[in-house]
Amino acid sequence: MTAIRHLSSLGSGTHRGTAPDCSARTISDRAAGEAYVASVCFKHGPPKLLGVELEFVVHHADDPARPLDADVLAAALGPHTPRTLRPDSPADPLPAGSPLTLEPGCQVEISALPQPSLPALAAVVDADLAHLTELLGAHGLRLSDTAIDAHRPPRRLLHTRRYAAMERRFAPLGPGGATMMCSTAGLQVCVDSGERAQLAGRWAAVHALGPVLLALFANSATHAGRPTGSESARWLAVMETERARTAAVPCSGDPGPAWAARLIDTPLMVVRRPDGPWDAPESLTFGDWIEGRGAAGTLAPPTLDDLDYHLTTMFTPVRPHGYLEIRYLDAQPPGNWLHPVALLTALLARPSTVERVLEVCAPVADQWETAARRGLADAGLAAAARAVADLGCAVLADTGLPERAAAPIAESVQARAHAVRE
Repeated sequence: MTAIRHLSSLGSGTHRGTAPDCSARTISDRAAGEAYVASVCFKHGPPKLLGVELEFVVHHADDPARPLDADVLAAALGPHTPRTLRPDSPADPLPAGSPLTLEPGCQVEISALPQPSLPALAAVVDADLAHLTELLGAHGLRLSDTAIDAHRPPRRLLHTRRYAAMERRFAPLGPGGATMMCSTAGLQVCVDSGERAQLAGRWAAVHALGPVLLALFANSATHAGRPTGSESARWLAVMETERARTAAVPCSGDPGPAWAARLIDTPLMVVRRPDGPWDAPESLTFGDWIEGRGAAGTLAPPTLDDLDYHLTTMFTPVRPHGYLEIRYLDAQPPGNWLHPVALLTALLARPSTVERVLEVCAPVADQWETAARRGLADAGLAAAARAVADLGCAVLADTGLPERAAAPIAESVQARAHAVRE
């Protein structure tokens, strides 16, 4: 759920953070806001870097149904404890350099720094994941194997103004918001947008793959001790919040202007204030704020920094952030995190493979809810998953992984895709 702000180096364009006075600039009108979004969200250049975020639910090893003790977690993390839990913590990155953050229910999140290859990324993540696992184990804690808390109901442990405002905003919509915030864990893959001529195709391909990969790697069927009846209850919880900020963007032509308009037309989720709660005025869009309409009259004019922050409140399947942040995958067991990342990396490695992805995924490209509810029990999704697995596993060498690493990944992915389901 958290934006990978340290991955702003993905994409060959210069990040606006190099101009220290830019963020405070007031947005003059809607056109200026849209132009800014389109320019910073889609940076062009040859794909060079790869990043990943791994989120995990944390349990007490002796009793996974026991409510997580935040003090025990802080003691386990020591100097790596994020300041959202302990404001006086040094918040040191993990030994291989990955920053550690926490979600509202104290799900831990490793955000690996961008790397020039998948083998380099795997080395960094595996080292930091092993260190984190050891720290937690020494205090009787462990990482969950599933993408939703299989044992406990949602409970918010981080007391920040952002999360408090989110909780209040989502509560009238049903339990999905609390579940998303406090009980779920995703696996997010970040890839460069690509050359200008490739951008539309890569943007369309990562969306078209969404329902297929969501179904193939669904890993959140049981929540709070009960079967949910769905394969990815995590994804459904996200969709049960506000569709204005969660639904997929239609893919046609240049994605920049369409995304910019979508972002400007999305209601504010929170408004940062120096004092008091961060609750946003009801139904006020960022465009309303720019134009001073309605309740915007009580707010200072928005700045580029406000617009950047608004982007972090979008929970779409793919979020452009100067790179493409692919957000639809369920978290995997700690030892299997590389499997979907390798498959996705292989499928995006060549323009010819991207074109083939669009062909095989076209029949199910909009089947998000079906993928979350039925997974590979749906015949269309199962057929697309087999085709995608065959295509990606055939070109795993394009990821740079050595055969000794690629072979077990291919075997596992193929076994998932070709398993017989009733």
